[in-house]
Amino acid sequence: MSEKHRSHDIPDHERQRCEVWTRVMGYHRPVSEFNPGKQGEHGERRHFVEPCQAAHA
Repeated sequence: MSEKHRSHDIPDHERQRCEVWTRVMGYHRPVSEFNPGKQGEHGERRHFVEPCQAAHA
């Protein structure tokens, strides 16, 4: 690992959970509140990534 990345390492005892929210049926909900089946569906989703337009100019 480069020296640049080493300066950003955080010890486990200083980390905190990152809550992931997603849009469901027109409103936003935290994924942690989904039932196990819906959490599995969320994990299988394919996300849309828009290509950078600057590369085509």
